[in-house]
Amino acid sequence: MELEKVDYRRSNTQVPHMKGGEGEYSYAKNSSWQKNVILKSMPLIRESIDWLFSNKSNIGECLNFADLGCSSGPTAYLPTWQVIEAIDKLCDRLNRKPPMLQVFLNDQPGNDFNTLFKSLPSFYERLNKQRGQDDHSGQYCFIAAVPGSFYGRLFPNNSLHLVFSSYSVNWLSQAPKGMVSESGVLLNKDNIYFTKMSPPSVRQAYLDQFESDFTAFLILRGKELQVGGRMVLTFLVCDTNHPCIYELLGMAIYDLVLEGLIEKSKLESFNMTDFGPRSEEIMHVIQKEGSFEIHQIETFDENWVLSSESVDKGLELEKYGRGKRVAARLRSVVEPLLVTHFGSAVMDDMFQRFSIKITHYLETEEGFLRTLAISLIKK
Repeated sequence: MELEKVDYRRSNTQVPHMKGGEGEYSYAKNSSWQKNVILKSMPLIRESIDWLFSNKSNIGECLNFADLGCSSGPTAYLPTWQVIEAIDKLCDRLNRKPPMLQVFLNDQPGNDFNTLFKSLPSFYERLNKQRGQDDHSGQYCFIAAVPGSFYGRLFPNNSLHLVFSSYSVNWLSQAPKGMVSESGVLLNKDNIYFTKMSPPSVRQAYLDQFESDFTAFLILRGKELQVGGRMVLTFLVCDTNHPCIYELLGMAIYDLVLEGLIEKSKLESFNMTDFGPRSEEIMHVIQKEGSFEIHQIETFDENWVLSSESVDKGLELEKYGRGKRVAARLRSVVEPLLVTHFGSAVMDDMFQRFSIKITHYLETEEGFLRTLAISLIKK
């Protein structure tokens, strides 16, 4: 895709932000999935930093790091903290002074940046304590917010050394086109996402939109990163036979339609803007666009429940507790998008029904999220 053909003015409202604040269903209280994925992808970050220093990249006195899709929960500063620790350990080993670190936290303008920056003083306090400093006089980490869609330009040319983004590029810039047949028939009218029962053209529409968006993302980051700069991305992928969690959420919404609590036209006109590609589809876009070399790839699975204690399925309270836990985690991610379309009045009912469907599913099956983590080098 040629750069001039990419539309950088896509509406920010098409890409949702996580549920802000610190309430029961906020992202701040329900982001353990994302935290585990970030921690598991950190070896790729550490290797990228080692590579930047060993290849004498143009770091100078300051390393510029961007976290795209940072959100506002406890995971927001986790990548930055991991980068700081990796730099410190490497510089100790090399017996050199660490460079200053300029951190850019990016997300949609609707992201809860207020909550994010309320916790910034405690972040600096922890950092100063670790470094044995009493104040900011020796501060070397500087953090700034960059609101905006990463399907548009965010930074000057050749200004970044390292980019990280976890689960964010799964979100499309807009709902897929081509969801209506030539005769005007809705192809996915009873679902919010493609299912095994959907026509193949529905998944293809999602894939076409993903390829367009991800190509634009790579072109833009290719301009903003220096030659030899590094990028680490994580994706939710559909490489397993497990159903997508959106199928179960769609069933809960369909039940509300059958009971007249949601208008049928509301369901028919809604399609999730989240897409889980296959691993080979991600690789294809990277290789076709051509700005980056694929350096390293890892995959790992996360259980929907992520319960460290042993779970006895015979205990009724624990059984429904698992469903509620999974429902709360997804609600923290998708509720702002759903409220925009369906209204806030039905959210409690919707996710109560969804938690029950999750509970019944987990009685006989295990739910998994498969993650692909990939490390790239700017050519």
